[in-house]
Amino acid sequence: MQICEIEKIVGESPVHKTFFFSCRDLKKAKPGQFVMVWLPGIDEIPMSLSYIGNKQAITVERVGEATEKLHCMKEGDKFGIRGAYGNGFREIGKKALFVAGGTGVAPLMPLIRKYRGERHVVIGARNKELLLFLDELEEIAEIYISTDDGSIGFKGFASDVAEKIIGEEDFDVVYTCGPEIMMKKILDLCKKNKIRMQASLERYMKCGVGICDSCAIDGYHVCKDGPVFDDKILRKIKDFGKFRRNEAGKRIKI
Repeated sequence: MQICEIEKIVGESPVHKTFFFSCRDLKKAKPGQFVMVWLPGIDEIPMSLSYIGNKQAITVERVGEATEKLHCMKEGDKFGIRGAYGNGFREIGKKALFVAGGTGVAPLMPLIRKYRGERHVVIGARNKELLLFLDELEEIAEIYISTDDGSIGFKGFASDVAEKIIGEEDFDVVYTCGPEIMMKKILDLCKKNKIRMQASLERYMKCGVGICDSCAIDGYHVCKDGPVFDDKILRKIKDFGKFRRNEAGKRIKI
């Protein structure tokens, strides 16, 4: 574990902040990998990297005790970092569609920035105030916006926009991260249209290295075998888009 100092904080939305830091262990991190963030006396939580390279960052939505603590931290404060862990995205093809729901755009951003082919991005959120990285995405990709309330762009879900675009364009691969029900719809769309797909899954994690079994799903560990899985494996995972496990390990409906 490395203790890292927060070098810069950027407010992204009313409930999202990006925390920049420098960690020597992360200089070779790959898009889609995650870290374990240790907040002494509070918790240790998994967070995807939204920036990689010499400077790294996590983009955090305020949703619970640990993320509330992070949102109260200031530049110069410190936290512990373990990682990077897991398997990231693999860059394939010459034309890609990225489908992001909510904070799911964060782990996709490092890949979007470095993807060498043609980039099309569907970004969805509950409302326009919660859309992340919009200015940057407009500069580097063809973007399509959806909001649940119709405050900007298409009124509806990112998966609905993706279905329309896939029907009009030819893509080599689809990358996605967001609500699992959305990603299951994307998997079905890709299967129907014979397009390769990679998705970043989120599960409850304690260790981050495949020991505690908290993130097990149909024989796979999201922390070690994922968090990025391709379409071939996702089709084998019966719980994908249907069930997850809570802190006690109980299987519950998504």
